[in-house]
Amino acid sequence: MAANPRPAARKTAARAQSRPRVPEPDVTEAEAQEIEAEGHYVTVELCGEDLRIIPPAAWRLSYQRLLNAGQVDAFIERVLHPDDVDLFVELDCTGAEFQQFIVDAGEQGGESLGKSPARSRSGKTMRRR
Repeated sequence: MAANPRPAARKTAARAQSRPRVPEPDVTEAEAQEIEAEGHYVTVELCGEDLRIIPPAAWRLSYQRLLNAGQVDAFIERVLHPDDVDLFVELDCTGAEFQQFIVDAGEQGGESLGKSPARSRSGKTMRRR
């Protein structure tokens, strides 16, 4: 017996109708990028040079997946200010310097990238059945 696609279609349509439409401002694409970029960067030193980077709390998960997959250049293109990407490539930092750069970016953004303040669950005793 085939599933009825109509209820799902109704839910999607109802969800779309319940959201208020926000009028789009008359801004060019370049202006929108400038507005988006303004104030979203912190300045962090790497190999004696100041670079502007988006704080880690504002990174998209897709950016973090790039970093976790080892695609550092693609990651950097997304989180650094466009004017600083070439300088980053020229600096050719070590892994330790890069790691410290990311930690410093987190601290500049007001967060710590260290261990979670949550209690460790490994210390809990397990109840036997």
